[in-house]
Amino acid sequence: MTTPDPAQRHSSARLGWRESNRAWWDERVPLHASGELFDVSGFQDGRDTLRPFEASEVGDVTGKTLLHLQCGIGLDTLSWARRGARVTGLDFSEPAVEKARTLAAGIGVADARFVAADVYDAERVLGEKTFDIVYTGIGALCWLPDLGLWARTVASLVAPGGFLYLVERHPIADVLGKDGRTVTRDYFLREATVADEPGSYADQDAPTTANRSVQWQHGLGDVVSTLIASGLRLEFLHEHAFTFYPQFPVLQQTTQGIYRIPAGRPQVPLVYSLRASKQELR
Repeated sequence: MTTPDPAQRHSSARLGWRESNRAWWDERVPLHASGELFDVSGFQDGRDTLRPFEASEVGDVTGKTLLHLQCGIGLDTLSWARRGARVTGLDFSEPAVEKARTLAAGIGVADARFVAADVYDAERVLGEKTFDIVYTGIGALCWLPDLGLWARTVASLVAPGGFLYLVERHPIADVLGKDGRTVTRDYFLREATVADEPGSYADQDAPTTANRSVQWQHGLGDVVSTLIASGLRLEFLHEHAFTFYPQFPVLQQTTQGIYRIPAGRPQVPLVYSLRASKQELR
């Protein structure tokens, strides 16, 4: 995803952020569904979109209920279903949810449920249902202005004895320049950032018309602290020196879907994963 230029920030960015972001995502659903990065045809043929460390850190999901917040077109959601989870995906983009439903039917996952709703409305829309696992994948938190409300929503959706598993772009990656090493932006910036750029992280040259988007930068300490404040207990926080798309031109693809700073250069974390659990009822 292209990082917006600092000059595009302004104090009125919150105005219309949800509508702009939804239009941005709605237009890019067919772009993502047909693009090489998502490789939907490979997924339909059996490719698992989850990374090995995700499956290892989450553990066996057989028979467990799993909610995927901000699920997009549902590839990761359905990969968990293939591993035995009973899945629900939620996203605010109607076209994304429709594509997820189509994919579920096409691969024979009949009991997957996909719901079109804002993540902040998830508790109400899902009828106060709770889940063994709440999962959120990379590139989700930057679209949310209120991290505290997100954490409280997540905590309300985790069943006692269950946990949140989050994989996300490391915030240090959001302040680096194109060389993937030099700090060019303020890590502690918490203002909204507005971009007006065509294309997508999946295809930066794609012609698009809904190009205004609004994003927020959330520090690692902010994420951990809000989850703890919501009542969840942090089990682990892992940092990874790779990412899953060519975020910087300097990155090299080492295996399918894995991009790293070239060997021999100083490494920085590009992705992190964490697990936070809710205490069982006594």
